[in-house]
Amino acid sequence: MLTLLLAAVLGLATPQPVTIAASDGTNLACSIVEPDGSPPSGGWPAVILFHGLGGSHTDMEPLATQVLAPAGFASLECDARGTGASGGVWGLDGPRENQDARDLFNWLAARPEISDTQIGAFGISLGGGAVWNATAEGVPFKAIVPVITWTNLQTALAPSGLAKSGLVQLLALQVPTSRWDPQLLAAEPALLQSNTAAVAGIAGARSVSAQLSSISTPTLLIQGRHDFLFDIDQALAAYSQLAGPKELYIGDLGHLPAPNPQAELPTIYGLALQWFVRYLDGAGTTGSNITIAHDPWDGTPSTFDSLPPTTSISVGLPGTSKLKTGKTTTRGARFTGGAHETFGDGTVTVRYSKLKRWNHLVAVVAVAGQSTPITEGGTKLTRASGVATIHLMNEAVLIPSGAKVTVTLGATSDAYSTNVPAGASITLGRATLKLSVLQKALSH
Repeated sequence: MLTLLLAAVLGLATPQPVTIAASDGTNLACSIVEPDGSPPSGGWPAVILFHGLGGSHTDMEPLATQVLAPAGFASLECDARGTGASGGVWGLDGPRENQDARDLFNWLAARPEISDTQIGAFGISLGGGAVWNATAEGVPFKAIVPVITWTNLQTALAPSGLAKSGLVQLLALQVPTSRWDPQLLAAEPALLQSNTAAVAGIAGARSVSAQLSSISTPTLLIQGRHDFLFDIDQALAAYSQLAGPKELYIGDLGHLPAPNPQAELPTIYGLALQWFVRYLDGAGTTGSNITIAHDPWDGTPSTFDSLPPTTSISVGLPGTSKLKTGKTTTRGARFTGGAHETFGDGTVTVRYSKLKRWNHLVAVVAVAGQSTPITEGGTKLTRASGVATIHLMNEAVLIPSGAKVTVTLGATSDAYSTNVPAGASITLGRATLKLSVLQKALSH
């Protein structure tokens, strides 16, 4: 780690701008970073770096110059099609982007100073999706590191069939609609309206969930503890099914509401570097199969040989609440047994009746007095009365000993912004909150 930190201070390598023509003639704005000195026999091992949505290839250059190059790895980073200075239209890691990844791989492998058999990939968020999809399509990466991303786009953006409309709209703002692929642009209204059947084909073409068991590429998964866009389940699905070498790091990084401490970056980059050293260079070692950072970040993450043991806790939330459009109800309770740290899938079940135009229900679980929720979830309602089961996002959050936990029920939240129609109403009865928690809390 000392070598890594010294390299970060020295910043020995310099990015060289380059424009690469994709196979359809579209120009992609890129830079290449190579280590100082002469390449080894067979060429430098290399990593293609894919940036996140709303970013550019320059976001990836610090990793290239300060971490990879000092360790003897070349890197190539490009603005995604339809973003930044690259041409074309943005397709959310669709088939055209898969071909771009193959084109970039072939361009890099053809350079005489680069090894054509030792090329890996690292991608963040949108870039992580690009890494997954390209790997599933047969781009021959020797090792990959997908970071805070999805494996199933439909369950990520519309779990239980209800779209996280607030987050989807936030994502949509990152790329001007004038640069969107027309097919993707036409599908956005259907997604916001939770018409998941209409977007199933688009989501399926951008997901690797069906191919995970056939992927044998060595994979280091890096996912966030507290990420309302791509929760822990997106990485756990891959970890449980991948056929090849795999490790999982769950940290304090991610999309909203993750804290993203700068102090954690050397650990994240160090793990990625170790992975590439081991599987591209054929040297070095890695740690345990699963590592979970503490929150707040303290520099001493916990390691496990397999998924840590969990237990289920639940509490009843009695009461009757009559809601109209724009209204919510909040109920609270305390769990016994000391501090609890959520990990795994939870639910809120609630009896409801007298439904009038109220077509979905959202639950927000929080620690009383804290502005950031523990988790959220939503479900569609299609009957006039019954029991609604709201599946909650898998988030790892500490519930302090004796703290009151609240559940707010309504139609909207930060993640789910679409309200019920004007004049809608519903009566909510008894509810039950069920959470999966670690048998022993890791954070303090």
